[in-house]
This record gives sequence, C-alpha cells and structure tokens, in this order.
Amino acid sequence: MNLKQGFIASFHFLKIISFLLILLVSCTRNNKKSIDPEKYKESLIKVNKYLVDKDYEIIKSYTERHGWNMQVSETGLWYNIIHDDNNYENVRENTIVTINYKIKLLNSKLCYSSDSAGPKSFRVGHGGVEPGLEEGILLMSKGDKANFIMPPHLAYGLLGDGDKIPARTTIIYEVELINLTYY
Repeated sequence: MNLKQGFIASFHFLKIISFLLILLVSCTRNNKKSIDPEKYKESLIKVNKYLVDKDYEIIKSYTERHGWNMQVSETGLWYNIIHDDNNYENVRENTIVTINYKIKLLNSKLCYSSDSAGPKSFRVGHGGVEPGLEEGILLMSKGDKANFIMPPHLAYGLLGDGDKIPARTTIIYEVELINLTYY
C-alpha cells in the first residue's frame, strides 16, 4: 500500500464510520432535518488532523527521551540514516531492494525481524510494503543503515496488521539495505 492509498483507505474508513453514526442518529430521531455532508466532512478532517498532531507529539517525546537526532519528512516520517560512504547510487523507483530489518513498537516490543523471517525484498514504488518504508528507502543507498519511525498513516493504518501490530500504532523500523537491483 503506497502513501496515497493509505490516506485514501483511512479517509474511506472514517467516512464509513461517520455514515454509520449518521444512520444510527437519524434512526433514533423523529425529525425531518437534513444532514449536511460538508459538516461531517469537516469533522473528519479535524479528527484526522488531531490524530496526526497527537502522533507527532508522541514521536517527538520518544525521540527526545532516547536522545535520537532524527529528521522529519513532509509526510511525517521520522528518519536517521547512517551512510556507508560506499559511493553507491541512491535507490530510485523500480529498484528491487533487499533489506535486513526489525520492526518494533514504541515500547520496544519486537514484532518482526529478518533474523527470524529472512531478508525482505520488494520493488520500490509498487506498494506491498508500508508507505513509510518506501519513502525512507528512497533516501538510502546500498550498505546504509537507518532508523525510521512511522506514524500509523505511514505504517499499518487504522487497523494494524491483524497479528502483532495493533490498530493505529506507531512503529520503529531498523533497516540495513543489503542489496539492490536497478531496472
């Protein structure tokens, strides 16, 4: 799922929840007032902005407590890249990358790791991985290591992964870019 798809999925999920709430309220009322969809759209936008701001503050506090010096992208990805000084070319769209990784929650609980699952390979720009991972990988070259902190909208979104990552969870990705193939 790419970043745009993640935002769209989150927005559609919130629209469905809003619709169900509207339906519930309208069924319990006995008046003939019409519902203004723009009012509810504005409410959803405010809720999304509040959640993004809250996630930002949680991550900022985390990085300060741990002394991590990280940069923040326009989308909200927090990152720190340790370059290998190898003079390799940076990753670009359509590159197949292979990474060693660890995915942790902010409480340090390890969820997934290449130590147990093996390295992960994917084609950059084609989805199938977290939008924040694709964004971060594009800042790297072969041999680089990085830490990414991904708020929910760049990770597993409103629902989590249905297994080890709960709904609306910020995750930490520790990544080492071990191989890439350009196309």
